[in-house]
Amino acid sequence: MVKEVQLKISPTYINDRSFIGEKIKKKLRLKKDAEFNFKIVKKSIDSRKEPFYLIKILVGFKEEVKSDADLISINYKDSAQGKSVLIIGAGPAGYFAALECIENGLRPIVLERGKDVQARRRDLKAIQQDGIVNPHSNYCFGEGGAGTYSDGKLYTRSKKRGKIIKSLKILVDHGANEDILIDAHPHIGSNKLPKIIANIRKTIEAHGGEVRFGSYVTDFIFNNRICEGVVINDEETVHADKVILATGHSARDIFHALHRHNIHLEAKPFAIGIRIEHPQALIDEIQYGQNPREENLPASSYKLVSQINNVGVFSFCMCPGGLIVPAATAPGEIVVNGMSLSRRDSPFANSGIVTAISNEELNQKGYKGVFANLDFQKEVEQKLFQFGDGSQKAPAQNLIDFINGKEMLALNDTSYIPGLYQAPLHELLPDFVYERLKQGILSFSLKMDGYFTDAANVVATESRTSSPIRIPRNPETLTHDQLDNFYPCGEGAGFAGGILSAAMDGQRVVKAIVKSLA
Repeated sequence: MVKEVQLKISPTYINDRSFIGEKIKKKLRLKKDAEFNFKIVKKSIDSRKEPFYLIKILVGFKEEVKSDADLISINYKDSAQGKSVLIIGAGPAGYFAALECIENGLRPIVLERGKDVQARRRDLKAIQQDGIVNPHSNYCFGEGGAGTYSDGKLYTRSKKRGKIIKSLKILVDHGANEDILIDAHPHIGSNKLPKIIANIRKTIEAHGGEVRFGSYVTDFIFNNRICEGVVINDEETVHADKVILATGHSARDIFHALHRHNIHLEAKPFAIGIRIEHPQALIDEIQYGQNPREENLPASSYKLVSQINNVGVFSFCMCPGGLIVPAATAPGEIVVNGMSLSRRDSPFANSGIVTAISNEELNQKGYKGVFANLDFQKEVEQKLFQFGDGSQKAPAQNLIDFINGKEMLALNDTSYIPGLYQAPLHELLPDFVYERLKQGILSFSLKMDGYFTDAANVVATESRTSSPIRIPRNPETLTHDQLDNFYPCGEGAGFAGGILSAAMDGQRVVKAIVKSLA
């Protein structure tokens, strides 16, 4: 017999199994010498008053306790002779699609414009220290995609827990800490992800799949309703039975290549704004009421949302104990993102604060056509870059000045390695974007006493929240409506938002391919 128990545990005792065992006895009214085994299957933090852990536990008395993850069996097959599936992009959507292929005896051929995780580090160093942006290898492009070196947060709004657990188990099987199976907001860290991503590649290759780096797709070969293959680097043609497009939210050239072939695309709502960076100790004090925080408590985070004139303003990709990083994918633009290492031990906390941008709003402002939202996104990024000195230094403003529309206070220390320079962001950002961000932040300060402070910096531009274009697909077959073997997938196609949801979309697309071949 297995029983489920929910307990509140002080952070002091969260790692003390003997203490938790005694709490289980008390909760279930067991005898002092009762024998049982238990497994924690869910863990979250409640910090509304004094912070404590909420844990869900499975307790077994005669049989071994097994969690959902323990019951999942993943068997990869030798796929060297299987039907080929061309996967464009080696991010989470692409790599998890490749793993799903070898589970089903299909041979994945993964084409990645960027470099492998190890070689990619040199280009990240170049953008951090020298301001040099490699348009094929940066924080967004390269093995593992944008998530590899920008945090590895695994939170998703999806309620399909079985699929989530499978994706998390795959990451654990390839080197992630087992804590991600139970944490309410699992996180790996950019120092751990590269090795995990490299291990996934080894699994793909060991079972007959292929991963090719430096393979930049410059054109597509379409014939009637079939994508017969792609052109790589303007010279080599690669053919396949099925094609999965998993290029991420920043592969603008891919959108234009498809448009040249009259492939149907749609402008998609997205969000744009800034990053706010506070001292982590201040966020801990606000959220936990502790400074310094309890040893067994993680760096605290926050999630904020407000409606300003019926338009959302919200926090995005909050990085406790994190760093701000340069995320431009082409010269001549300023884009910032956030990340944390596995320990989340930076003295800074940063979060995107963004506002929703609708198709209708931009149409009213003169941005027309399928590339309207993308053009607006580029325009903001380039304007902020042109105000600077041509480097990847980011324009920034003291939070108080940003709200008051002035330039009076000095900037604070920052985690952003290229450096900050003072700039009138209240004038540089589009008026309607600035006004909504301003009102949103003021409303946030009512929810988090101390959030509005001169100890915080506002850094621009947080603009790659999601793709500004959707590549529509048939909800039944998951193929593009105009094509019978072409599967738009993941964030770049507009069907995911983060590592986990992109990974699950990759798996879902391959299931649709298997069904079509049956």
